[in-house]
Amino acid sequence: MADSIYQTSLYSRFYRDLQRRLNGPNIRTINLEELRDQALQTGHQTKFGSWGWRSAVSSRIAEKTVLMGSEKVREYYLSDTKKAIISRAPDELDKVLHLMETLPFVHLRRQMGDNPEYNPKCNLYMSAADLKNYRLAYMWGHTMGPITRKPGPEFTLIHIPEEHHIRQQALVLPDYNLTLVLGSDYMGEDKKGFLRNGMFAADALGMLGLHAGTKVVIIRDARTNKLKRYGVFLFGLSATGKSTWSCHQLGLDWSKGERTLVCQDDICFLKSDGEAYGSEQNYFVKTDVDKKLQEAMYSALVHKSALYENVMINADGTPDFLDENLCGNGRAIIMKKQLKIKRGHWPFALKDIWYHSINLPPIDELDGIVFAFITRRNTIMSFAQRLTPIQAVLAYLWGESSHSYASNPAKAGESVRIVGTDPFIIGSRAHKVNLFHKIVMDMAEAYPDKVSFYQYNTGGMGEIITEEGGKKKVVRKTERVPIDTMATIQRGDLRGTNQYQDSFLGTQTIALAEGADLGAYRPERYYSREQIDEYLRDLVDGRRKFTEKVAEEGLMPEIARAAEESFKIAPEKETKVYMPAKTKEPPPRKDKEIQKLTDWKPNPRLARDRGWRYG
Repeated sequence: MADSIYQTSLYSRFYRDLQRRLNGPNIRTINLEELRDQALQTGHQTKFGSWGWRSAVSSRIAEKTVLMGSEKVREYYLSDTKKAIISRAPDELDKVLHLMETLPFVHLRRQMGDNPEYNPKCNLYMSAADLKNYRLAYMWGHTMGPITRKPGPEFTLIHIPEEHHIRQQALVLPDYNLTLVLGSDYMGEDKKGFLRNGMFAADALGMLGLHAGTKVVIIRDARTNKLKRYGVFLFGLSATGKSTWSCHQLGLDWSKGERTLVCQDDICFLKSDGEAYGSEQNYFVKTDVDKKLQEAMYSALVHKSALYENVMINADGTPDFLDENLCGNGRAIIMKKQLKIKRGHWPFALKDIWYHSINLPPIDELDGIVFAFITRRNTIMSFAQRLTPIQAVLAYLWGESSHSYASNPAKAGESVRIVGTDPFIIGSRAHKVNLFHKIVMDMAEAYPDKVSFYQYNTGGMGEIITEEGGKKKVVRKTERVPIDTMATIQRGDLRGTNQYQDSFLGTQTIALAEGADLGAYRPERYYSREQIDEYLRDLVDGRRKFTEKVAEEGLMPEIARAAEESFKIAPEKETKVYMPAKTKEPPPRKDKEIQKLTDWKPNPRLARDRGWRYG
């Protein structure tokens, strides 16, 4: 890291100067209900009574988000863009101080979490110079809960969308629980800005901040026919399925007491006893929802309480969640208590699918805990893999998936590795992996029959992409895993009815799910052995390079050794050694030909002309 570009004493002085400006006469403290009238003035009401807005920026500005402060909070690898932003930060911080004295601001105070020991108080200062900005505070405020007297640190986020897009950036000062968002009007910056600080502060308290959803599944065990209760963690990058699978009912039989109950869809804080504190009261979800396949999410999306960002709203006021012509990252705040499904016979009864708490119970109060890693791959990756505890640690380390329009629109569809599928890690990524290793290994040792690990591929299989002249060409599209099939797989894992077998991936892969033969989704059906070997070599090469980078940040030796052992799944590439063609023996010469060669004598004149010498 280039220490010279960081100015820690200046950051400290900026923070002190900022505190004196946060109670200025230009700043109005406001509650959520008071924001409503101003926010709705710039919105578009749908036929359901819900409201929608559009933003000029439709995804997070991850490439322009920098971490500044003491060495423990800095990134280990900086792009030129980030180096330039950090170098110019002193001037930008001076400007922020000036704007905090001159622009009108509203101050909204909300709480993250609802538990006995960790409840950060979140202070959002939103520029009110443009009326359109009110909706940002209004939307974000609905993700959090009201302030209580429960203990928790103070977080601050200052959002100034009016900053010129040339100077668009997000400056994060974790040492002071402070974030500055400049030049973007995407609500996701407010949501993730606070949650980023929430995970960092939780890590310092011995809890592990996870980019994972949580749910409680009540399901009938296939062997005993008794209802069991499981806590499930769902890891995954944005738009890979955390919200979908946190809410999905998996085809459970409600008439027999089975159901899925949602705790969280995005961020939680894992304790050593397996309990996980939740962060948000309501959810910011991607809206590409199919009514038939994602009933609970659709129910919440069409309720009058939903708040949309960049969702297509037709002229007649109908939101079209699958029309992404104007934006591939339609989003909405949905209220947790509107997650409902229809059950029974006509007239149908609406059933709630939300858990009574945003916190996942400790393992002692459950029949088991499942750690599920959601990936999105399109070639040889099985739709489900059963993992050992150390394989789960490696899955957390590699965080394999593909970019989406939410994470990086310019790279949507490209392969990506992010530790813990968590792009909001502050400081050492290795520290997060080490802490996950300790918690998981201790749990697996203490509760060997109660902790399970799986990886689910919500992408597909069979894709072939070639590159010609620097341009990618899709030769064969991926065959996506049907949502019903994925639901069957997850249901069978919880009931204990699925069958797994050893595979070339080094893990156990799904063979039968609830009795359904998945033979149609075998890699051998799509690729030759040589192609599979090449994909394996590419997979291992990417994992090895990524592991080496994370190891430089302090990865535990036993994790590095486990990674190295796993790389043996890649077959060695055959080296073709050039062997000259074997020359044939000349046919035996006849006596007259042999005599001619024996009688041959050099031509003295020719030898003299060409400079030949003999004898």
